[in-house]
Amino acid sequence: MNNYILIVDDEQRMRKLIKDFLIAKGYNILEAEDGEKALQVFEENQTKIELVILDVMMPKLDGWSVLRQIRQNSKVPIIMLTARGEEQDELFGFELGVDEYISKPFSPKILVARVEAILKRTKSETKEIKEYAGIKIDKEGRTITVDGKTLELSLREYELLVYLVENENIALSRDKILNNVWNYDYYGDSRTIDSHIKKIRHKLGKKGKYIKTIRGVGYKFETK
Repeated sequence: MNNYILIVDDEQRMRKLIKDFLIAKGYNILEAEDGEKALQVFEENQTKIELVILDVMMPKLDGWSVLRQIRQNSKVPIIMLTARGEEQDELFGFELGVDEYISKPFSPKILVARVEAILKRTKSETKEIKEYAGIKIDKEGRTITVDGKTLELSLREYELLVYLVENENIALSRDKILNNVWNYDYYGDSRTIDSHIKKIRHKLGKKGKYIKTIRGVGYKFETK
């Protein structure tokens, strides 16, 4: 297994705990104890890092600052760790492009399961390219283009848009979206979906109108 995972946390004990569980699953690990070191390690190893586990509260640069800088030129999946556990922090993280959000304390086994789920999804390959009203989905390249322009989407935004598009003309409840896109029992507020939809609509521009809000239900992708 050639996956490299970058663990960023100022607590050595926490880094070791996560590292031990991931090494047991065959992953290669890189570490950083603060935000500045994290950016340095990421820049030096960007081509081989396939996922980042990033703590929020850290010295020198906090997790939000690191996240913003990584997202300027990388779509690498990012799992944020926080001790706060507040809804607004979670929504804020998703706004910035977080793919998963885990509050401390957490089960290392659950964290590993989410890491594996994300990497499995990013590794899934199909050469099929589909187009819906100028929105082209290339699953092999994990890209979506609108009228020839590539959208800058986080992993979760990409998966959500693909799910909506592939279920064209079907009204999808928020619960169904959570179960199929988030792919695990999610105990947060369903407004997380609304936050993602808002960002996706903005990135789609004029084609954002194709994502319809179904009052009291959820959303539907419809081009008619």
